[in-house]
Amino acid sequence: MAIHTFKATATLKEKVLVETESRGHKVMVDEPASLGGTDTAMNPVELLLSALGSCQSIVARTYAEKFDIDLKNFRVELEGDIDLDGFFDKGDVRPGYSEISSTFYIDTDAPKEKVEEFVTFLEEHCPVGDTIQNLVNLSSTTVIKK
Repeated sequence: MAIHTFKATATLKEKVLVETESRGHKVMVDEPASLGGTDTAMNPVELLLSALGSCQSIVARTYAEKFDIDLKNFRVELEGDIDLDGFFDKGDVRPGYSEISSTFYIDTDAPKEKVEEFVTFLEEHCPVGDTIQNLVNLSSTTVIKK
């Protein structure tokens, strides 16, 4: 398969509520009240964790059979640390995650060594994880409407 371009649109609504859309699917994004939002949806960094966990889960389902692993149940819990001073422009602190960790809960009869090999594979083949872990070129264009 060749390069595939994915697209999404994010539209700012009231306060910091954002409506995102891709392929006709909509997801709302907000901040908790403590960060100026109305707490009606996940915030962007929680959504990033969710995107990573979702991607890891999809890779797990896609490749379990290749590894002869019967996935009876699969769940991943993620957490990450952010110094909010970076977001609030208080000092020389990066605004993004400094660390993200995943804990995989896998219900299977497969041997431990095979499961560990499988988890290594899924971490190496998750597009969201790869995007987070490796530098990606970000570019932007500004269109001013008057």
